[in-house]
Amino acid sequence: MVKRNRENIVSTFFLNPESLPVQSLADESPLPAERLSPAWLRQRFLRPPAWTPEITDEHALSTKLPFRAASVLIPIVMRDEGLSLLLTRRAAHLHHHAGQISFPGGRFETSDVNPVETALREAEEEVGLHRRHIDVLGALPEYRTGTGYQVTPIVSLVQPPFELQADPTEVAAIFEVPLSFLMNGQHHQRRAFDLPDGAGRRLFYTMPYQQHFIWGATAGMLRNLFHMLRA
Repeated sequence: MVKRNRENIVSTFFLNPESLPVQSLADESPLPAERLSPAWLRQRFLRPPAWTPEITDEHALSTKLPFRAASVLIPIVMRDEGLSLLLTRRAAHLHHHAGQISFPGGRFETSDVNPVETALREAEEEVGLHRRHIDVLGALPEYRTGTGYQVTPIVSLVQPPFELQADPTEVAAIFEVPLSFLMNGQHHQRRAFDLPDGAGRRLFYTMPYQQHFIWGATAGMLRNLFHMLRA
């Protein structure tokens, strides 16, 4: 009964998080423009500084133990007008994270030799992004989700031109957001969800951009990219 109640709570919470009020803004300064270049990003991942990941309490909502291994690709596209981040909106019929904004990715398969291979394979399957366009820079710290996944975020640069083809069974839309927008703490909102029966409060980040509501695990991993690049 406890497990079922927790699953119902999580499902209800995932339905309409944008209706929750903004508690505060992270309000850190934007990432300096000189750090938003392919050359600088390559050097940062080659020689990463000491930095502290931001730990969320999202994993506390999970009823699935142990956590299942997964990877996502964080694809930074090298556009002439500046770097942008490629994101997807998940199909509405999916069991987990339906309709949410996410990175291409999925669970680890036994045929995958490492988390990078999982991310590359899933990106090609979900959005048709071929690995020949992808330059892997490195990985961010693992992120545990409320749906029971331990996710390795793989950061990469993507070289246009490329063609994309969404898998309609998983992806409803593909779009890009300027990296400069996402790497600005003034666009990082904090919202909160109160668990029933005094079980506590879950704080989470949102990064609304135009009609896209970026939140949850995707926003949490972007926060860690932000911390790593500004360290």
